[in-house]
Amino acid sequence: MKLEIGPILIGWAGVDVTPGKAVTLAGQFHIRVSEKVQDPVTATALALDNGSAQAIMVSLDAVKVSDYVRDECRRRLGVLLSEFNPKNLFISATHTHTAPTQVASKYPELNDPAVMTPEEYSDILVEKLACACAEAWKKRKPGAISWGRGQAVVGFNRRLTYFDNSSVMYGKADDPQFSHVEGYEDHGVDMLFTYDNRLSLTGMIINLACPSQMTEGENFVSADFWHEARNEIRKRHGRNLFILPQCSAAGDQSPHLLLHMAAEARMRQLKGLAAGSIPRLGQRQEIALRIAAAVDEVLPLVAGDIRRKTPFAHKVLSIDLPVRKISPEEAEYCRQQLKIHEDALAKCGKNPRASDYSAHYRKVRYYMDALARFAEQRDMPILAVESHVIRLGDIAFATNRFELYLDFGLRIKARSQAVQTFVVQLAGEGSYLPTARAITAGSYGAGAPDNLVGPEGGQVLVEEQIKAVNAMFTERSAG
Repeated sequence: MKLEIGPILIGWAGVDVTPGKAVTLAGQFHIRVSEKVQDPVTATALALDNGSAQAIMVSLDAVKVSDYVRDECRRRLGVLLSEFNPKNLFISATHTHTAPTQVASKYPELNDPAVMTPEEYSDILVEKLACACAEAWKKRKPGAISWGRGQAVVGFNRRLTYFDNSSVMYGKADDPQFSHVEGYEDHGVDMLFTYDNRLSLTGMIINLACPSQMTEGENFVSADFWHEARNEIRKRHGRNLFILPQCSAAGDQSPHLLLHMAAEARMRQLKGLAAGSIPRLGQRQEIALRIAAAVDEVLPLVAGDIRRKTPFAHKVLSIDLPVRKISPEEAEYCRQQLKIHEDALAKCGKNPRASDYSAHYRKVRYYMDALARFAEQRDMPILAVESHVIRLGDIAFATNRFELYLDFGLRIKARSQAVQTFVVQLAGEGSYLPTARAITAGSYGAGAPDNLVGPEGGQVLVEEQIKAVNAMFTERSAG
């Protein structure tokens, strides 16, 4: 098979997806209703086409991308664009915990006309996303691309291990029993830059291993640190630039500091990055400066290797992954926890807005779902997942739906024949996919209720994506 090398058409579009009234916010066990808009949540679409391959990539400020939103957006695109195959669209989330909930929310219903329902927001979101995708596709013109890799300290491993070999997500490092940080940290930043026919910069993809959840517990709508990062980059490189963030494999990473906190706080003060009335806002600003510095370093270096003609291929995979098997002991623990939260829920006043009621309500659903999977796992041993694999020049993209632990992303990158591999997590509904090490050590993110797929399935995902990526780099090129 020959891989075409030729001119590439590039189109960009962006859309504000900030809700017009109060919404429930996704990302915590208790319900939160937005009290204000701190900064807009947005979506950015990039369309690519060379006549034989096509793709539309979307980055959405959200905690996840529901199947409903993805499927309805594709259906709508099928109406808007006769020449585009809707299956070639993928949408990934930045994982901000201060964006609206989407359909299939597991929070109690509020039945408050002043608060937009997840269903109402999802339908608005679908229409806006589809229109942005159609706009990007219709605006595509001959252009050029370059790529490069830099470094920015943004994400940190959030699991601390103790002398008894247990781990705790967001554990305490000043505990006398603290032993070490559980896993590796990835501070790499993969970047793709796009240019028009005159080689003026038009946009960029920024892919790094950290969810956007610095101010995750607040009661406002916000894109989190990507808001400050986009503003800082546009201030330096052009206010009309399109910036498409992607979260690489980072199921066990977050922007929260667990070590050196006092020293880091002092340095932020010295830089004039005090948070003011909003906790951790200064840390968002610090992250933005680090990401922008990585762009500043890499952009002029790759300007000498801008390519107007390049290989481009896109394959959509359906990968059958073995489900995470729940043991009888784990199922019994879930039954015990379910009873605890059912009893607690019965004692709460039935106020869906109350944090105690909504947290127990959510935990009841959490353990019920795990027990339902335990009952079904013999008859439903496989979870079919969608993955997009793209070759663009010397780089590759590989998507997954999970909060994928870092080790799996590193395995893909290490064995890929691409010069750079952009692993894109949360291109779908989510669900942690942990390492065997994490499951043994325990804690949230590695427990039976948290995982649709376990380490065995994670390795199947790795192998299938590597096989698909490397096949694109062994194909003969024509052009």
